[in-house]
Amino acid sequence: MARARYKQLVDAFAADIRAGVLAPGTRLPTHRQLAAREGLALVTASRVYAELEAMGLVSGETGRGTYVRETALPPGQGVDQQATAAGTLDLNFNYPALPGQAELLRTALRQLAATGDLEALLRYQPHAGRGHERATVARHLACRGLVVEGEQVLMVSGAQHGLATTVMALLKPGDVVAVDALTYPGFKVVADAHGLELLAIPLSEQGPDLDALQRLCQRRRVRAVYAMPTLHNPMGWVLDLAWRQRLVAIARAHSLLIIEDAAYAFLAQDPPVPLAALAPESTVYISGFSKSVATGLRVGYVVAPLTWVERIERTIRATTWNTPGVMTAMACAWIEDGTVQRLEQEKREDATARQALAREALTGLAWVGHASSYFLWLPLPEEVRADQVALALLQENVSVSTAEPFVGAGPVPHAIRLALGSVGLADLSVALAKVRQVIGRYAF
Repeated sequence: MARARYKQLVDAFAADIRAGVLAPGTRLPTHRQLAAREGLALVTASRVYAELEAMGLVSGETGRGTYVRETALPPGQGVDQQATAAGTLDLNFNYPALPGQAELLRTALRQLAATGDLEALLRYQPHAGRGHERATVARHLACRGLVVEGEQVLMVSGAQHGLATTVMALLKPGDVVAVDALTYPGFKVVADAHGLELLAIPLSEQGPDLDALQRLCQRRRVRAVYAMPTLHNPMGWVLDLAWRQRLVAIARAHSLLIIEDAAYAFLAQDPPVPLAALAPESTVYISGFSKSVATGLRVGYVVAPLTWVERIERTIRATTWNTPGVMTAMACAWIEDGTVQRLEQEKREDATARQALAREALTGLAWVGHASSYFLWLPLPEEVRADQVALALLQENVSVSTAEPFVGAGPVPHAIRLALGSVGLADLSVALAKVRQVIGRYAF
């Protein structure tokens, strides 16, 4: 009978939410209030809300209560939702492009067709990439303060593939990985697929709290830490040398593998040296050319200590065999002739202009970001709910990401992330004006 009562309550709540009787944003009774009202045990009342949350109908928020979700919004609105309707201004994904990049591709293809090496590119390549291409990437990294040998570089099909191969090669299902409380969703996907347990490092205004990481390592057997010290996604932080040195000290004290994600690092002008330069024996450095050149290029690289190269190489073989030869040859040619360096500089300037535009358009609102970043983190006022803002913006043909996809573990804050690099400047101004208007509609 108790089970039937519990199921009846779940069904009744679900029906009222779907019918609009309980409107989005409605605060439901506390667990204790529901138990008292319905004559249930507290554990049973909690189970009712847990099942509704699993159905995507409510969200439990620490210190605030349980609220009805905006069910018209796709669950996890953000980077997992790639499809954007025609006519929608996309502030959800970053695929920054500059005028003339298509012509660069045409020229590169013509040059490649004229080389005597073309036939070789149509065959299987070495799993970690051809030796001269690995050496080219190593020279490219030296300009970023990371001096490595070509043998330490492994070519992969984009930074996301680099994350996946690193995890598959060096970690086991069940391993515990420390991640920032707000972190890159792509790593969460890899961790879930590989059965990793993620523990959240709380955030302070200056960055991830390393005192909290130290305590985590004392309580649990943490195997690795995933970090974005240079242009953190979504917060935009460039963490200082002292922070990096402290992280390395903690990693050495607790034998942690450091996974350094540098996908957006090119946007920071003269940042501190990478973690991989400070702890070369225990750091895997991962990046690519999706953001600095083009998202469709799908060429990335992993830099690892020589003792781990063979294991990662086997994983590349198991997943893609090798990075496509034609794409890798083009990327390396662009490194050699200075195209990549030029595009990175132009995109830093473009991102700086967009960031300035966004900050002016959102005057009066709180934000977190870097001056040359392609994204902006926007915490919402206390009374404003992110799902309502995101849905209202979708109805205004503007797509944004809520905080949910970025939460490594723990409570989901009411915030949105704005990707600034995927629409023209005129459209960006229009979209940001709508963001400001919609938030104001709920806040004031």
